[in-house]
Amino acid sequence: MITAIDTSVLIDVFGADPTFGEASKDAIRSCAEAGALVACAAVWAEVTSAFPSADAARAGMGRLEVAFSPTSHDAALLAGTCWRKYREAGGPKKRVAADFLIGAHAVEQADRLLTRDTGFYRAYFKRLSIVDPTK
Repeated sequence: MITAIDTSVLIDVFGADPTFGEASKDAIRSCAEAGALVACAAVWAEVTSAFPSADAARAGMGRLEVAFSPTSHDAALLAGTCWRKYREAGGPKKRVAADFLIGAHAVEQADRLLTRDTGFYRAYFKRLSIVDPTK
């Protein structure tokens, strides 16, 4: 079982979020017991911004055993397709948001996505299996 992890869950843990930190940490642990943990480039970039250096981010992700998983060609195409549907439905973002890349990566390259942002991913990635740490 491969679990892709969304930025929000990692930031909950690294930032010791008082509301979601423990639930996110428990969910990461549970997902790790079931198999590999991965994150795409968009997640790594977002998480790195929360650390004082790239080396500190790399070390933090290493402690959680989250592997870097490059986005495949098929995942990139799926992200663009979903983003186009979003724009056609009146979505205001003019550039492909990281969430579309994260969702497409999880669909194409993992078995599920660990995220608190369930509404967005369910709306645009119907095939995506989601694990919500708050439930």
